Amino acid sequence: MVVYGRKRLRYMRKSELALGAFLIMLVCGASIFILHSTRRDQAIAANADIYKQLDLFGEVLERVRSEYVERPDDTKLIENAINGMLQGLDPHSSYLTPKEFQDMQVQTRGEFGGLGIEVTMEDGVVKVIAPIDNTPADRAGVLAGDYITHLDGDSIQGLSLNEAVEKMRGPVDSPIMLTIIRKGVAAPMQTKVVRDIIRINPVKYSAEDDVGWIKIKTFQSEHTYEYMKQAVEDLKKTIGPKLKGYVVDLRNNPGGLLDQAIAVSDAFLDKGAIVLTKGRNAAESSRANAKPGDITEGKPVVVLINGGSASASEIVAGALQDHKRANVIGTRSFGKGSVQTMIPLGANGGLRLTTARYYTPAGRSIQATGISPDYMVEPELPPEMKAQMTAFAPKGEASLRGHLKNDSAPEATGSVSYVPKEKEKDVQLKAAIELLHGKKPETAKKLENAAAPATPAVPVPN
Repeated sequence: MVVYGRKRLRYMRKSELALGAFLIMLVCGASIFILHSTRRDQAIAANADIYKQLDLFGEVLERVRSEYVERPDDTKLIENAINGMLQGLDPHSSYLTPKEFQDMQVQTRGEFGGLGIEVTMEDGVVKVIAPIDNTPADRAGVLAGDYITHLDGDSIQGLSLNEAVEKMRGPVDSPIMLTIIRKGVAAPMQTKVVRDIIRINPVKYSAEDDVGWIKIKTFQSEHTYEYMKQAVEDLKKTIGPKLKGYVVDLRNNPGGLLDQAIAVSDAFLDKGAIVLTKGRNAAESSRANAKPGDITEGKPVVVLINGGSASASEIVAGALQDHKRANVIGTRSFGKGSVQTMIPLGANGGLRLTTARYYTPAGRSIQATGISPDYMVEPELPPEMKAQMTAFAPKGEASLRGHLKNDSAPEATGSVSYVPKEKEKDVQLKAAIELLHGKKPETAKKLENAAAPATPAVPVPN
């Protein structure tokens, strides 16, 4: 009896459990059905709303096409509409036409088929600023100060600088005939130049006695890290055992590729986070970590920034500052703390879309607030610029219409981006060299806790 009763009880419990599980499934299924039904209804309502808006857009488009005072270009109308939509999001999202997208890819690769000359436009013709060493133009004898008036016999008059440059670029090994006017030479010269691969070097460097100065002009080229690494190796050989350290000059560097900023930061770090990105979706959120190995072998580093240092350059400055790997000297940076993703649209060009915010290793968002230097050093402005500064205050990300807001730190205006051409007048560079020699810069104002936010904007995983 007892055994039977136990069996029956066990069977009853199994039945009750099965019935309970069935009822729970029914409830869950009903809940899921209601949830899915609600979401479907919401999606249908949202779609219906956007279709109404598209109907409005179509109506306005037809009105413009049929009634505008001049016949508009249909392609231009659509491009402008797309750009208006993207620019309404934030200042850094935009549509790129097929030509603009192609130019962006050339800029990113940092190499193209061309002549190898830095040029400007003067009096309607192209003036050579300087030929780049060991390039087709240099080998063909083109000199700084030459004026190029014709390309393959066609006059440059009436062309913009970009149009003239586009004509000088072309397939590798293809020839072009330049008509050159040179000071001191009576008749125009005909010079044949054969195009070759031209690499844009985004890095300048020099030995300042026992200090290595490395100027990174942009992170737009995918070869930035390679050139920076080569600069470090060359400076080691040039300066030798007396090398005190390095000045990494990021002033007026507008940024560029995120992976290049990470690689340059990693070059000076052995471990720890470099940058954190946080997007709307998990796919846009990530953490980049430093790998073992410091190419400077632990030599002291000073980073120079100013109001023209933005985006990728702020990532480098913030990473080295947070890890106390470098002292940062100069003025507050621009404050662009967002990441843009390039989305190809096939034959229709491309989309530059803001997809994430980035944070320094300490969890700081520098969006619309910038990187504050450890030592504030203002540049010495020439008199004519001082007069301009009274009328036009420095501008940063916070001054851009439609910029993303920073909910974790107060917004701040930008700073002066002036850098003198003569190094002997560059007080910020002098201050960096003094610091590497163990002296507190005379012109510097020490800012306390520049790298330590009271509350990190995002949690930093170990």
